[in-house]
Amino acid sequence: MGETTVTTLEGRQSPTASPIAGDENGRNGRKPLRLLHRLRTPRRPRLWFEILLIAVSYWTYSLIRNAVPEQRTKALHNADWLWRIEQHLGIAVEHGVNHAVNSVTWLIVGMNYYYATLHFVVTLGVLVWLFRKHPGRYAATRLVLFATTAVALVGYYLYPLAPPRLMNGSTFVDTVVVHQTWGSMASGDLKNMSNQYAAMPSMHIGWSLWCGLTIFALASVPWARVLGLLYPVTTLVVIVATANHFWLDAVGGMLCLAFGFLVARLWYGKLPYALPREVAVRGERPLLPVKA
Repeated sequence: MGETTVTTLEGRQSPTASPIAGDENGRNGRKPLRLLHRLRTPRRPRLWFEILLIAVSYWTYSLIRNAVPEQRTKALHNADWLWRIEQHLGIAVEHGVNHAVNSVTWLIVGMNYYYATLHFVVTLGVLVWLFRKHPGRYAATRLVLFATTAVALVGYYLYPLAPPRLMNGSTFVDTVVVHQTWGSMASGDLKNMSNQYAAMPSMHIGWSLWCGLTIFALASVPWARVLGLLYPVTTLVVIVATANHFWLDAVGGMLCLAFGFLVARLWYGKLPYALPREVAVRGERPLLPVKA
């Protein structure tokens, strides 16, 4: 059963596979590809799911980051080694920047609040903007951010690093303590709520560069694109001036972001910004299918 016979020119009969059975096998073989194609196809994000996902993801990130053992001795040793490397390379300018900016009270206090708040405010703002204006690119761009943050957690575990303000015998100014800036998790009364030796890589740079590149790539007005580029540059100055990071921590953040873009590129088949801005209505074919 399931076979038919055909008569050849010589008069012999030979079995052939049933077209129904062959069609079923073909459909079954294509199911995994169809599922993969469906998962990789941009779809309209749902607000409740995104709010829940971001909240749970950030809670998980904070929990893991702060659960990484605060290996103080190793973190201080790594900081001394990194400082020597920067001195050898001639880029150890953090100390001079820290003291120069600290001499201007209004400037350094503003940078303290910048460090404590914009890291979260701007990132969430860009996510909301993507959700509303670029739904077809939202999931892929969000994946970049999530993958960047995930690989940073590996860095915190493998390479504990003290920030310049906590180095042994350091003359760096802990600007939050000196100027009693409210709300920072880096110093002061709230420092026990955050792992102080998770400086490498810098997610202030990873997240701000993600924001800047996204705004530059997708914004339609020139001044917004310029602000997008200035944001990570300003953040770099701030993390150094407040003695929360070395220059090389910023390089670590950039490498993590590059990894995030690689993950999104492999999953979606192209960079997030090259995906269609809109998404197909449920039940319709995607505007620009992604090849499996």
